[in-house]
Amino acid sequence: MELLPGRAPERFRESLATTYDNHAGQRDEQGEADWRWSLAEAFLARLSPGDRLLEVGAGTGYTSRWFAARGLEVIATDLSPAQVEHCREKGLEAHVRDMYELGFPAGAFEAVWAMNCLLHVPNADLTDVLTGIRDVLVPGGLFQLGVWGGIGEEGVYEDDFYQPNRFFSFRTDDDLKQRVAEVFEILSFETLTPEDQTDDRLHLQAVIAQRD
Repeated sequence: MELLPGRAPERFRESLATTYDNHAGQRDEQGEADWRWSLAEAFLARLSPGDRLLEVGAGTGYTSRWFAARGLEVIATDLSPAQVEHCREKGLEAHVRDMYELGFPAGAFEAVWAMNCLLHVPNADLTDVLTGIRDVLVPGGLFQLGVWGGIGEEGVYEDDFYQPNRFFSFRTDDDLKQRVAEVFEILSFETLTPEDQTDDRLHLQAVIAQRD
């Protein structure tokens, strides 16, 4: 797909919610990619039974349900009301929330999981969004971030197979690490290239970080 460089369009968050509403059923039928579970296992190993985990950008709830089944107290959030309904159908506590305004008290969670959602946040807003995530963690709380990246480009995919077209912000490895390190202590950083990845310019950037 061709990325048309440029700033995020006006009201892009409303457009993004509509996009994922339009494709919620399709995404629920697809489930989650297998590569996600090795990251989830590694993150779970750092947590304790009963820890409170917030999933930001939960989609239709497969990963939240996975964590809940393994003894964590999970709350799922997503910008798309239709996707949140799928989460609730899986027995999860789920809320329609914007990454920019999570709406939870300070220190409400021991952990936050955010997989392939912060790539929709423009660079100009990323520090504010990361700060909001940090604030809902307890001191010493853990944050798992995963995004596609490896190149430094922002823009809208002209021929996106999801409609309306989505805005993406891709970051180089060094740029992402620098931005996260402004808000968190980085505990680990790794890159993955799943076999089914269709854009050879990109890889999955996985960061585990900690609130001070």
